[in-house]
Amino acid sequence: MLRRHALTLLAAALLGIGMPAAAQLQPSPPASMTTPLPIPVTDALRTAGIPEDAVSALVLRGDKTVLSHLADHPLHPASTMKLVTTLVALEQLGPVFRGRTEMRTTGEVKGGVLRGDLVLRGGADVDLSTETLTTMLRALRYQGIRRIDGNLVVDRTLFNPARANVGVPPFDESPEAYYNAIPDALFVNRNMLQLDIRSTPRPDGKPATRVRVAMQPELDGVTVDTDMKLIDADCATWEHGWKLPEAVPRPGGGIKVVLHGTFPKNCVASESINVIDRQEYVARLVRRQWKTLGGTITGTAVEGATPPGTRLLAEHVSRPLPEVIRDINKPSDNALARLLFLSLGALEPDPVLGSHPQPNTSGTTLTTLARSEAVVRAWMRTHGIDDTGFVVENGSGLSRIESITPIQMAGLLQAGLRSNWAPELQTSMPIAAVDGTMRRRLHDSPAASRARLKTGTLSNVVALAGYVPDADGRQCVLVAFVNSDRVGNGRGRAVLDALVDWVARLDGTPSATGVANGTATP
Repeated sequence: MLRRHALTLLAAALLGIGMPAAAQLQPSPPASMTTPLPIPVTDALRTAGIPEDAVSALVLRGDKTVLSHLADHPLHPASTMKLVTTLVALEQLGPVFRGRTEMRTTGEVKGGVLRGDLVLRGGADVDLSTETLTTMLRALRYQGIRRIDGNLVVDRTLFNPARANVGVPPFDESPEAYYNAIPDALFVNRNMLQLDIRSTPRPDGKPATRVRVAMQPELDGVTVDTDMKLIDADCATWEHGWKLPEAVPRPGGGIKVVLHGTFPKNCVASESINVIDRQEYVARLVRRQWKTLGGTITGTAVEGATPPGTRLLAEHVSRPLPEVIRDINKPSDNALARLLFLSLGALEPDPVLGSHPQPNTSGTTLTTLARSEAVVRAWMRTHGIDDTGFVVENGSGLSRIESITPIQMAGLLQAGLRSNWAPELQTSMPIAAVDGTMRRRLHDSPAASRARLKTGTLSNVVALAGYVPDADGRQCVLVAFVNSDRVGNGRGRAVLDALVDWVARLDGTPSATGVANGTATP
């Protein structure tokens, strides 16, 4: 409790806001109110073998509670936690916020030679890629630079710690998977290698005798190979034979990426993997692209802070925040959500530059995650949302400890409806039966094409949170979490879809049996 209070006070200082008076707090939905779960929901629970106490749900229509079931119980929200990150980011950073990357130097250019280090300074640019990095390097060539007589200094110090991935055990058994990538302030290509894997017939028409693999982007001194065995299997299930790949050091300083496992005959697949240390990744990518542009660099790659007195050589800014949060919420992108959550504790919007680092006026040495958490809690308090029981680890939902109550999440969604940036938030959310993670759900429901819902899924969690218009077109806020080992194989999803469908069919007709009948008094 003391730590949370201290973080809230810190956030108030960082953001220049005062703590709200009690009279200014908006009333929370009644946590003690309990209504029966609708019959379609209880039927789905019974079929799945999921107990009712594994469900926490709340449905609001305006300031009226339509359904409340254990709504004050904090449960794991899975990826619905991204709504917290993206709404608070819109409110605190604004719709014109952009991450930025810079190339800087203290050296001078003489005779086509940059006499000094080239600093690559990370600023949480979500769009930093091979193409954007090459464009920045090309800007150096346009300035007449053909040789860099110094080191490449990679500056990730915007975040504390600069490399949050170091020493952290993997979330699950697939550390190489994209969703497991932990971002830093210089997140080039999200540190991924894109692989094209083929066992199709050879150009002469003869059957393939081995798996062929190609890699993008090309990294200086990095090759890719495979010892995967060809088998008779369905190409659609090729991942069943996948085993953890490895990056093997080679004599002379090279690296060989080796793929292991089995692969179906006559099959083509694509996979992204995170197996190269990110300092090696950035250094070898820059060296390769600079060489392609006809440049040379004499030094090595080192990590460090940007020294004072540097001048700007080249820059790149990301897309504006509303476009980024759409790419977070629609496909439920964990890495981008984590990067945005970190940005809350490290960056401020800048109308000219897109963003700039927050000043550390308090002199604290808190981690960036702690500063981001403080910003979120302060925002919740100013909107009358009690943060008791709320736990945020990285803002993406890919966590084993994050928790929130439906009352808290519903309060956030109500604040989202009142926000200046309500259209931007809602545009980012998956539309039932149309797109994102909701595209294959509720096709036969009146919620189809109308409900906007963020999904959440882990091995023992399913969740939904968002907006569902009822039969009369009145907007309802819906939040539902199911935490149970029985949610797999679509069982938990069927429970949540039954609830969404029930809300979409609600009308204002009073009913003696109320909620259980599928109707509710307005």
